[in-house]
Amino acid sequence: MNALPPLGWLHIARLGLVQACMGAIVVVTTSTLNRIMVVELALPAMLPGFLVGFHYLVQMVRPRMGFGADQGRRCTPWMMGGMAVLALGGFLASLATVWMAKDLSQGIALSILAFMLIGFGVSACGTSLLVLMSKRVAETRRAPAATVVWMMMIVGFAVTAITVGKLLDPYTPERLLEISGVLSLVVVLISCLCLWNLEGHAGSSVPAASIQAQPEKKLDFKKTLHMVWSEPQAKAFTVFVFLSMLAYSSQDLILEPFAGALFGLTPGETTQLSGLHHTGVLCGMLAVALAGSARVAGRLGSIQSWMVGGCWVSALAMLGLCWAAADGPPWPLKPNVILLGIANGSFSIAAIATMMRLATAGGDQHAGTRMGLWGAAQAIAFGLGGLLGTAASDLAHHVLAEQGTAYAYVFGFETVMFVLAAACAIWVGQYDRKDAAKSHSPLSLVLERN
Repeated sequence: MNALPPLGWLHIARLGLVQACMGAIVVVTTSTLNRIMVVELALPAMLPGFLVGFHYLVQMVRPRMGFGADQGRRCTPWMMGGMAVLALGGFLASLATVWMAKDLSQGIALSILAFMLIGFGVSACGTSLLVLMSKRVAETRRAPAATVVWMMMIVGFAVTAITVGKLLDPYTPERLLEISGVLSLVVVLISCLCLWNLEGHAGSSVPAASIQAQPEKKLDFKKTLHMVWSEPQAKAFTVFVFLSMLAYSSQDLILEPFAGALFGLTPGETTQLSGLHHTGVLCGMLAVALAGSARVAGRLGSIQSWMVGGCWVSALAMLGLCWAAADGPPWPLKPNVILLGIANGSFSIAAIATMMRLATAGGDQHAGTRMGLWGAAQAIAFGLGGLLGTAASDLAHHVLAEQGTAYAYVFGFETVMFVLAAACAIWVGQYDRKDAAKSHSPLSLVLERN
């Protein structure tokens, strides 16, 4: 039986809409509800911080979700089920926020359940979406496809935040519940339409390679995870994902306070600075999409070189921020932040394209487990990054007298993380060269002919 044909651009755009729906639910729970808890309800900022960190912690189940998709051989049920759980969790999170005004302890208990469902939903839907892309997107389209899907997620963030912000003004608990309920229903409906017959029929969705690997279906999850972790390249890429995402997320929460404290920027100006960083990220994504397209065909460098180079330039930009913390306002802060954004965007899309390639490198039968392992590493890194970035900044301010020195130490830590991530990216590429050398060796050529 032949494998199904690669996904076309229309199919990729449909997956991008699903990713945008995920972003729509997540942005409300992590930003809008955050503000309501802290401002309208006058609760400690630690509460929403804990809930967001908890939803990242729950995403450690991603390998198990990916294993389930491997066993079922289809990703659509996991994506649709994950979206339904995510939508339910988003609505319950809004309900819990409203409930906190009446009974704080019961509201917090419900919010913990809600954010647990959000973590489960993101894990099931997001992991399976990447698995489907890794199996069904042609190699020359992986970097552009990753860019399209992630740009649509960013659009989902922006459109939802702007729309919900306008509809929620003036704020009332009833209005929040209405908006959250409608949003949950809309994203589930859109996801159903986007996923309808996208993957193919159940009887035709099993490639021949998967049929040959049918005996491995008897393996349980622990054995499969141990098998995947024992793969040297998968292990190297897991370490790369963790280090790069830890460095990427650590600066997210301290860049604006740093710019305000040392460069005297107003809240509006620091928001614009973050906008410049996101613009740079978008430019980096588009550059890798162009470099990985079929028309360019490697003339602008390989995806692996963009992954390594993006980490190196990110480290260089973070080193510039260290200098800015020590030197102060004369330093060109805006160009530095733009360079950081371009480097961040380039290495992140290159990493996603590499992730899609490596997920099926050892056979489709364990693609979901591999993708889940890397997704869990990313989630843990994001959760730790937000915590460590702010905690390290507070500790440095407490121990050190000067603010500039404190921020310099934090940015220096992130510089080291990016350097280590670049080393891991080179480590990942070494296994590709070893495999290429084996495939072109005289013995392998003789065996292929025979």
